[in-house]
Amino acid sequence: MLMSVKKQKLVVVGNGMAGIRVLEELIKLAPELYDITVFGAEPHPNYNRIMLSPVLAGEQKFEDIVLNDWDWYTSNNVTLHVGREVTEIDRVKRLVKCADGTTAEYDRLLLATGSNSFILPVPGSTLPGVIGYRDIADTEAMLDAAKHYKKAVVIGGGLLGLEAANGLALQGMDVSVVHLPTWLMERQLDPTAAGLLQKSLESKGLKFLLAKNTKALHAGADGRVSTIEFTDGEIHKADLVVMAVGIRPNDKLAASSGLHCNRGVVVSDTLQTITDPKIYSVGECASHRGVAYGLVAPLFEQAKVCANHLAQFGIGRYEGSVTSTKLKVTGVDLFSAGNFMGGEGCEELLLSDPIGGVYKKLIIKEDKLVGACLYGDTADGSWYFKLMREGKAVGEIRDKLMFGQNNIGDTGHEGQSQASKMADTDEVCGCNGVCKGTIVQAIKTKGLFTIEEVRKHTKASASCGSCTGLCEQILMSTAGADYSATPKTKPMCGCTDHGHQAVRDMIFKHHLLTKEEVFSTMNWRTPNGCASCRPAVNYYLISSWPGEAVDDPQSRFINERAHANIQKDKTYSVVPRMWGGETTAAELRRIADVVDKFNIPTVKVTGGQRIDLLGVKKEDLQAVWKDLDMPCGHAYAKGLRTVKTCVGSEWCRFGTQDSTQMGKDLEHALFKMYAPHKVKLAVSGCPRNCAESGIKDVGVIGVDSGWEIYVGGNGGIKTEVAQFLCRVKTSDEVLAVSGAFLQLYRKEAWYLERTVHYLERVGLDHVKARVIDDVANRDALWAELQAALAIEEDPWHKPEQAQVDLRQFIPITLAEVV
Repeated sequence: MLMSVKKQKLVVVGNGMAGIRVLEELIKLAPELYDITVFGAEPHPNYNRIMLSPVLAGEQKFEDIVLNDWDWYTSNNVTLHVGREVTEIDRVKRLVKCADGTTAEYDRLLLATGSNSFILPVPGSTLPGVIGYRDIADTEAMLDAAKHYKKAVVIGGGLLGLEAANGLALQGMDVSVVHLPTWLMERQLDPTAAGLLQKSLESKGLKFLLAKNTKALHAGADGRVSTIEFTDGEIHKADLVVMAVGIRPNDKLAASSGLHCNRGVVVSDTLQTITDPKIYSVGECASHRGVAYGLVAPLFEQAKVCANHLAQFGIGRYEGSVTSTKLKVTGVDLFSAGNFMGGEGCEELLLSDPIGGVYKKLIIKEDKLVGACLYGDTADGSWYFKLMREGKAVGEIRDKLMFGQNNIGDTGHEGQSQASKMADTDEVCGCNGVCKGTIVQAIKTKGLFTIEEVRKHTKASASCGSCTGLCEQILMSTAGADYSATPKTKPMCGCTDHGHQAVRDMIFKHHLLTKEEVFSTMNWRTPNGCASCRPAVNYYLISSWPGEAVDDPQSRFINERAHANIQKDKTYSVVPRMWGGETTAAELRRIADVVDKFNIPTVKVTGGQRIDLLGVKKEDLQAVWKDLDMPCGHAYAKGLRTVKTCVGSEWCRFGTQDSTQMGKDLEHALFKMYAPHKVKLAVSGCPRNCAESGIKDVGVIGVDSGWEIYVGGNGGIKTEVAQFLCRVKTSDEVLAVSGAFLQLYRKEAWYLERTVHYLERVGLDHVKARVIDDVANRDALWAELQAALAIEEDPWHKPEQAQVDLRQFIPITLAEVV
């Protein structure tokens, strides 16, 4: 007989963003563990407090910023008490009490009481017309004041103060911002960026009184505030005074209950109060390692850890947060994070264009990015923030760091969108703490096709809107052809306004054969292109017109020009081809002899069943290839890398098909194939899948009836599982289907677009229609690929025919220079 487990009682004091985010995470982890009761002092469901500024500005209404409506509480069996402030905690009886007599027992208690606006302790601070800026009631009071009064003064030139000032100005008020320091947002900006910000806000009608210290507020005849007096004797008119000079953790309830408080409720790394482990605290009221956070991203990080412990998993730890700042003022792009002021031991990278309104400052210390201050161009803010949080070394990309993520030649990522470079765990929407994986999952499982649907189901892009472009990229790549909006075409680079598809189409339509013809026909801004567009155009030419368009080695990356992989010490690695991963004693002897002869320091077996010779000098490459007398492994190429195999039915007692021979046949058939990006294949002899076929661009798995073919896998930075394409009976069909898919990919994918991202864009159904359903088209694609590869030459065995510039391997001596 099964016994029911009695639910524990969880009481949450605080119906704000932090407390309810804990519940959202907890309900995902352990939906049946607790009976949940929530007390909220405000008469509203949970709303997005950081979106009060757009409400004040008239850009949104209150109902637009509600995060969890009344139905959410009901559907999740959460008992909600609104308009009721908890005034007492009885820790002995585990009971909370409200002023109206309402009580609730708890097994676990979560304090998420938030913070209060700090009101300057100056004469007149309690006058009518003097308010803080913390909740929807404050916002509604300002909106009402704007209908009856004209002159507003906002004390505080920080993030919240500027957003309040902008909103009041949009409501028609004459607004002055009073700030004690000499530049705005001194905690987030340096003086230069602050100056650009001030100029932009002044163009919107705001006035600024900097280096001003408030002495007193004075009432008019009606008893309402009418003037503000400064310590230097100046007096200014003020019908409304908004104090946005900071917040104070609301820890009054906790302190009265005997919990240890020190500028907030003191909590451990598990978000349990250090006084009572049955009581947790998150959000602006909590003090963790001496810090009380006032930004939403750290609060959501706390919520995830807290929910983990409430769910009795107990594996999470909160160790603090690196914070970033964005200003929610329409038309003003601003981002700052980390130590943007620098200091001892720091390097400063600076880009300043005052006329164009762009300013960027990056701070590097000990080969790591530790701070960023961006104004005017904040597109790469989230990427810089990620580098900071992860503490990655930036030495190798230092010369390109200022120009953003899309200009970093990071293997596997060149030319992709910002979204495609992000891991599922990377945050997209800082306002609501939404990561990429959450958005992708929602798009796939709920069939979302528009940005409005993404906002509705994930809350991403529903707040300040700064992540909208990123969300659209994710939507476009995930929904593929079903994406219903018409996104702006992203140019290939700064040399042109044309995107990759437009260039491909133009080359094919007008039979263009040289990059010069492309640049001329499509009105390239830079006559010779750049390092980003030349390789792409070169690939589109030779893949569209094989045998007619002439490959331009100088339009390839250094690895492809040298036909070897350049390493961090400027030596090269050489990976000879071993068909299907199979080798012979003779080949192994030659490899050993080459290692000895050329003093190659490292010999490494790769994950693709090949042998890598690391540390080869550039001037030795030709001689190494000659002595090896093995085909080029193309381990450096945007093309076929390896075909990995298991031993299959020839040796394995579980094998159902001869995977080794199938792998060798595929590798021989596809040898010398260039593609938009690197391509890896694998053949497994049975469903045990020892060759890891499920994470390859093309994976083949032997079954009793023949072969299963999978496409679009990727074992790189983010592992992608390949999708099932079809089942065939014969080896010839494996060759034809695999070859046809790769030829379709070669013809339709954008340069540096992996098969997984190509499939995300066009959809698997599109591939099936062209390769599986249309047999005649499949045969034509396979024939096209075979014809294209028939004219390619091995760059190691026939360098002249393969257009290898042999001069690059001859070292320049001092005598030659003279």
